[in-house]
Amino acid sequence: MQLEHKVAIITGGAGGIGQGIVRRFLDEGAKVLVVDIVPQEAGEALVAELADGRDAAYLRSDIAVAENAPAIVAAAVERFGRLDALVNNAHASKQAPIVETTQEMWDLSLGTGMMATFHLMQAAYPELVKTRGAIVNFASGAGIKGLPNQVTYAAAKEGIRAITRVAANEWAADGIRVNLVSPIALTPGIAQWAEAFPAEYREVVDGVPLGRLGDPKDDIAPVVVFLASEASQYVTGQTIMADGGSIKLT
Repeated sequence: MQLEHKVAIITGGAGGIGQGIVRRFLDEGAKVLVVDIVPQEAGEALVAELADGRDAAYLRSDIAVAENAPAIVAAAVERFGRLDALVNNAHASKQAPIVETTQEMWDLSLGTGMMATFHLMQAAYPELVKTRGAIVNFASGAGIKGLPNQVTYAAAKEGIRAITRVAANEWAADGIRVNLVSPIALTPGIAQWAEAFPAEYREVVDGVPLGRLGDPKDDIAPVVVFLASEASQYVTGQTIMADGGSIKLT
């Protein structure tokens, strides 16, 4: 129970990697506010199923709207009394070659990715100071390697990495740790990408030394748990590659 008595906000927790993280955080004793854009009633039913009697709540909110960030943090504190961890998992984007990339695609990726991460970090800061808490953001091999057809997604992810490193330095004196996870996992989103760009998908899978894509709950979420727990009390500003060995940062 690495997260017993801790309270976490997890964005994009209704599906994919986010749902795996929610499941694992609950298994580790955390109380969780799941934030997503699934309609409220359906989200509440899903979270009740995931929680299975444990303490979790659902909030429907569009993280791309900057004004929603303080309300998200306030909802977690009002429900659970504190905030120990912020997991900025949610991110939406559309893939296209650079010459076909539109302003709408930029707005979607930056709004739900880099800017949403920034605004939630900013809103969570006063509460995380109180608990000397942790932030876990998400990077991607798409940005680190510069994968084709992913310019808006890659740029947003590298922007998140920059924000994370700055925050790790600025907020270290407050006891707040800020780290990144760069995963490869088999999710519905990856399945859609594979259908649209099969050659690029095959290249990614063939480049995984451990021979498979990760499982959201069993392979990716434990890394997030570690970074949100006291076990990582001396780790900040780092990009942790949960990708089966695909990229080896130095």
